[in-house]
Amino acid sequence: MTVTPTTGTQTTDDRIVPAPGAATRRVGTRGGLALGVLSAMCFGTSGTFGSALVDNGWSPAGAVLARVCVAALALTVPALVTLRGRWGLVRRSWRLVVVYGLVGVAACQVCYFNALQHLDVGIALLVEYLGIVLVVGWLWVRHGQRPRLLTVLGGVAALGGLGLMLDLSGSGGVSLVGVLWALAAAVAMAVYFFQSAQTSTADGGEALPPVALTWGGMVAGAVAIALLGAVRAVPLRFAATDVTLLHDSVSWLVPVLGLGVIAAAVAYVTGIAAARRLGPKLGSFVAMAEVLFAAGFAWLLLHQVPTVTQFIGGALILAGVVAVRLDES
Repeated sequence: MTVTPTTGTQTTDDRIVPAPGAATRRVGTRGGLALGVLSAMCFGTSGTFGSALVDNGWSPAGAVLARVCVAALALTVPALVTLRGRWGLVRRSWRLVVVYGLVGVAACQVCYFNALQHLDVGIALLVEYLGIVLVVGWLWVRHGQRPRLLTVLGGVAALGGLGLMLDLSGSGGVSLVGVLWALAAAVAMAVYFFQSAQTSTADGGEALPPVALTWGGMVAGAVAIALLGAVRAVPLRFAATDVTLLHDSVSWLVPVLGLGVIAAAVAYVTGIAAARRLGPKLGSFVAMAEVLFAAGFAWLLLHQVPTVTQFIGGALILAGVVAVRLDES
């Protein structure tokens, strides 16, 4: 995409469209930030819901499969309504839907859970969130968008804050196998942000609405995880018994619905909408707020009070996001 200085227009391939005004860009960015924070907040509930299932005998892959299946079911009617009369969008975007489901949904979660078998949670999350560095690096190498000082400083502050938030003082050693799985999750996360940020198809046509892309991705991801379980590449275990959630015994359906509707359906839809307004770089930095919300939910609901170090880490993450936002401006 190029901008013609004398006419104030943008050219995208053969098409010429008016360049958005500054006020329009500001409104779009503010809306994107709000959606990004909402997405991070919904993603932040996954730890509480997922732990309730895993602690009750569910395998991580089993919890992920239930999560994406419930999300797909919850989004079926909204997706069909959104696509009514526009099924041509699905035909033109089927490759994006499949890759989004296989990489952004299935691979990212499966790789992360495999990493957890060898690494402490904090280290695994820190390595996975190196995906934002991959986003910045790819924009530099592929598109010539060299990161400016504010982005570099923001990235250093955010990653340092993430390390403090996650409290990397675990007793376990660092496993090379675990690091490789976590790096694979980081690559999948970077791909997810680029796919989410696409605002048009490969031929320049209209992009799939966020609801439809999430729905298709969940279906593709569910099929992929189910096939992995069928060939015993990942263990699938389920337990239809009550679980402990918020210090009370509740039906296993409660965390399953929470994972599927809040931590998947709403989280992914708002995440795509945010990435399309913010772009992959700023969108990936805003997504780091998931760690803040996860700590907040653990504090409010599980009475796990954050330490002073974690408060400092949260402040550094926010400072990093603000720095990248100022750089984008």
